[in-house]
Amino acid sequence: MLLDTRAMRHLTAEDWKVLTATEMGTKNHELVPTQLIERLSRLKGGASGVHKSISALAKAGLIARMKEAKYDGYRLTYGGLDYLALHTHSQRRQVYSVGTRIGVGKESDIMIVADDTGTQKVLKIHRLGRISFRTVKSNRDYLKKNQACGSWMYLSRLAAMKEYAFMQALRQEGFPVPEPLSQSRHTIVMTLINAHPLRQISSVPNPAGLYGELIGLILRFAKHGLIHGDFNEFNILIKEERPVPETESKGKGKDGDDEEEPPRILTPIVIDFPQMVSMEHQNAEMYFDRDVHCIKYFFERRFHFVATEPGPFFKDAKKTVGKGGARRLDATAEASGFTKKMAKDLETAIRNQAVIQESAPDSSDEDEEDEDEDQEEENDNEDTKVHFSDTLPESGEGMVKLVISEST
Repeated sequence: MLLDTRAMRHLTAEDWKVLTATEMGTKNHELVPTQLIERLSRLKGGASGVHKSISALAKAGLIARMKEAKYDGYRLTYGGLDYLALHTHSQRRQVYSVGTRIGVGKESDIMIVADDTGTQKVLKIHRLGRISFRTVKSNRDYLKKNQACGSWMYLSRLAAMKEYAFMQALRQEGFPVPEPLSQSRHTIVMTLINAHPLRQISSVPNPAGLYGELIGLILRFAKHGLIHGDFNEFNILIKEERPVPETESKGKGKDGDDEEEPPRILTPIVIDFPQMVSMEHQNAEMYFDRDVHCIKYFFERRFHFVATEPGPFFKDAKKTVGKGGARRLDATAEASGFTKKMAKDLETAIRNQAVIQESAPDSSDEDEEDEDEDQEEENDNEDTKVHFSDTLPESGEGMVKLVISEST
């Protein structure tokens, strides 16, 4: 679903209280009774005020009535959850305006946002269950038997909690990841990095060097007790930086001639961590080997580079865990409040999503942005490719601001 914030500026303080009350009621009710919403919202206007807000929220699509329900009540929609999360980020002064969607995955949306100073950031909205919603007709029986410990909204919250916890821990250890700034419900606000996804890059000046850096990151994750679990060209950004030549800081040469521009530096940035697992996981070797294979296969297909050395291998990486004083980040994430039960619930949901996707061959037709991009290079659209001789885009390009209400 698309994030539409147009109704946000029109919501009153009473509307926010009723929306929050509906969210509170979802802890114990799939369909929150209207009387419970009245009690939880505690509006001065009483029942009439609550019903007025309910009408406004329903019209905006933030809550919905279920057909053929046994009692009068409402459920919180994903749109309502989006608004509550944005409202929290707004109160924290992390988000003041929302721009365009810059990325979409099977289980998330990526938006450009800005704070009240105009600083642009990234908002990631987790949407677990999107595949299930698209393929519900062909998977109705399967879904009935495999609902994973609660609603998709709950699982989306877990995905955001886990990703935020790991991003904080990784950032503290100096890993090249975006800086997490705020987490609310199923969303995360993080720094905006001016970089290109690896899948869009058609050529690099030194494939062997970049390959070595990426394999080094896999091994560095392992040393800290972690496996990314989805380490591929979709979840790796390549940041291009122009080093400042000495002549630029000291002035030009004796004859005033410009010296040759030094080669640009390519820095990999890793993103997307909901599927990250511990090196102690029962399927750790499979996840580790899959990460390594994804990088090897992509470099061979895209850059025609094949490593001369085999590996790395899980058994060797396992021996390095915690060595040299490396902090076990798998334990750090759990200490942050993301419990083993939460991890199990989320892992079950992600695994079920993969099964659902495989069992629905027509699901890819639902959204052109979810098409398989692992095709042969000659079939790729060259217009989406990046050559590192190109000019870097301006960070503010394509920004469309939508002011968020300051109502409390």
